[in-house]
Amino acid sequence: MPITGTTRVVVHLTYPAKHLRTPSLFNPLLERLGHDGVLVPWEVAPANLACAWQGLRGIENLAGVIVTVPHKLEVAHLCDELQGTAQLLNVCNVARRLPDGRFSGRMFDGEGFVRGLENQGHGLAGKRVLLLGAGGAATGIAHALLAEPLAKLVISNRSAAKAEALASQLRSLVPGRQVAAGPADGRGFDVVINATALGLKAGDPLPLPVETLAPGTLVAEVVMNPDLTALLEAAQARGCQIHKGVHMLTGQLQLLADFLFGH
Repeated sequence: MPITGTTRVVVHLTYPAKHLRTPSLFNPLLERLGHDGVLVPWEVAPANLACAWQGLRGIENLAGVIVTVPHKLEVAHLCDELQGTAQLLNVCNVARRLPDGRFSGRMFDGEGFVRGLENQGHGLAGKRVLLLGAGGAATGIAHALLAEPLAKLVISNRSAAKAEALASQLRSLVPGRQVAAGPADGRGFDVVINATALGLKAGDPLPLPVETLAPGTLVAEVVMNPDLTALLEAAQARGCQIHKGVHMLTGQLQLLADFLFGH
């Protein structure tokens, strides 16, 4: 679909931008759905985010923004209203620009991640899950995981206090579920999810010691570029099942398009 004076723009806020795969998947979807829109990446450093956000309020043909590392928590504070999981957890990965320049935020990472697992044939019923990370993506994923009949969820983070804070928040939101903070150790888990940014850059340390992964464990990523991260390569070499980060994106593309271009 050609870009014209009526085309509505979606900005993808991230830093850095070179890892993005979203435009190559989202723009063909918009065309298939018949939306006159285009997604473009904006590389905005955290120190400049508030200034860039203020400028976006005045762009009248802006449909909204998609948000990724490292901006999901801060954008939730910049939005004028939050809905659903975004409101519960104060984190969002998409915001629609309203006609008066205000922004309404949602969080689809968690729902997209679980849909991605289901689309690849991975059920979560009765599973023991280790979630690595307690940032924006991890927060949304943790909440969506608890909508599934897991046996237990353990959250690990470099800051143990942050992991415990998220676990405590989730226990209050979803009473009766087994949620705890714990170490980055894959022993005793059926599913291990890397929801940190480790793996985006060559030379990043692995988010957990791979020798703690047992053969058959499902190891899942949120990092989607590179397609096969160092963690997934190491897990595969140990006989684990692997689940790529791109599946979280493909699981939520329709949700993002409907929110930004629907009524």
